[in-house]
Amino acid sequence: MATEQLLLEEFNKLPTPLQQEVLDFIGYLSSKYHSKRSAPKRKAGSMKGLVTYMSNDFNAPLEDFKDYM
Repeated sequence: MATEQLLLEEFNKLPTPLQQEVLDFIGYLSSKYHSKRSAPKRKAGSMKGLVTYMSNDFNAPLEDFKDYM
């Protein structure tokens, strides 16, 4: 028996409130699946060398924080 047919038969055996829960769960699984596939993880350091407008003394201590150092 095909999976779709088996699912439909089991779904139809359930009372209406449980059928709604099944539909909600299917929606949850669908959104979870699509969110994982559409957002690939970024690699750390992938932008290295692309920011060229940074000041040469970017890492130097700031005058404003001398009291705290």
